[in-house]
Amino acid sequence: MTKPAPFFAAFRFSSFRFQWPSDLLASWALEMEVLILNWFVLIETQSVTALALFAGLQYLGSLIAPAMGALADRVGRKRTLATLRALYACLALLVMTLDLSGGLEAIYIFIIAAVAGLIRPSDLVMRNALIGDTMPADRLANAMGLSRMTMDSARVAGALMGAGLLVTLGLGYAYAFVALLYIASFCLTLGVAHVATANESQTRPKPFAQVMDGLRYVVRTPAVLALMWLAFLVNLTGYPLVSNSGLLSYVAREIYGLDATGLSHLATSFGIGSLAASIVMAATGGAAKPVRLAFLGSAVWHLLLIAYGLSTTKLEGLAVLGLIGFTQGIAMISMAVALLRLADASVRGRVMGVRMLAVYGLPLGLAATGSLTAALGFQATVLTASTLGLATIALIAWRWRAALFRAP
Repeated sequence: MTKPAPFFAAFRFSSFRFQWPSDLLASWALEMEVLILNWFVLIETQSVTALALFAGLQYLGSLIAPAMGALADRVGRKRTLATLRALYACLALLVMTLDLSGGLEAIYIFIIAAVAGLIRPSDLVMRNALIGDTMPADRLANAMGLSRMTMDSARVAGALMGAGLLVTLGLGYAYAFVALLYIASFCLTLGVAHVATANESQTRPKPFAQVMDGLRYVVRTPAVLALMWLAFLVNLTGYPLVSNSGLLSYVAREIYGLDATGLSHLATSFGIGSLAASIVMAATGGAAKPVRLAFLGSAVWHLLLIAYGLSTTKLEGLAVLGLIGFTQGIAMISMAVALLRLADASVRGRVMGVRMLAVYGLPLGLAATGSLTAALGFQATVLTASTLGLATIALIAWRWRAALFRAP
């Protein structure tokens, strides 16, 4: 392990003191609306296939994330992030207005999810790139751990708050609270430092050329390429079964016989595990070789999925989801740290944008697991996904072993 840093060392940097609460509020709002809308779609359509389709729409933007990364490399990460969060607030206000006026239908939710899905995946790109811009290498793991805490705490607080507001106030008023969180997040984002990039001085933007530069950089850097394939894999086989935007609503209702409150408990357990991983990484500074930890965490994650598929009660599900949350948190933070260390500062936005292409594995995985669950049952689907994941993790590690494990 690297030498531990003070737990809140990243807060010594003034930009992070604005970025962290901004990311926190945005993460809470996102988790609240994901839980609310997933439950709405499941109740309205009574279809696990529709639920998987809805979740997949939220990741359409992974296809244009490299272009967003190139744009951010040119106009600045802060400006791009502030614009994204202003759009989130507008969409939340639209959902609130439709429901309170009595005009909200499932088809409108699908359309709004498609629009949000075009921009939302780029949010994480901007968060991580901003941290890479403002943090020295020996504080990256500390800052990334604290940053992940914003998302992981949202899985706990956001899920509980979303379920509580949905049950007590209804969807429209719950969404008013979501919109307020996004507005506050946007205002805080304005306090983040603007870091000039090498491409910002160009007189004419060349987004396509910049995206291609980022793709070529990834392809020509073996260790980065291997991590991209690992990221795609865990999104394909790991996340669809346990994420709140995936089949967790189906598992809560059909496997454990729970309501919306029970669903929030499952999401909270996963979030607590992730939060614990973030705290550990922030406190210890992470591993000296984060690549190894990313692969190890991913493998253990898929082993735990087997236990998850065999669970039949809420108590068993809570325990396994907590452990899965912890291992995926360790793996994902280690992967992000490794990529930020490896990527050159001039292409950091584009590299993290290409990283978001890996998120497209999630909608593909959602479509596959939704269809398999409808045809074969949930247990068979989990066993298939976990076995495929373990075999592919081993293949990636073996194929790029020299660049990943033998280089300094």
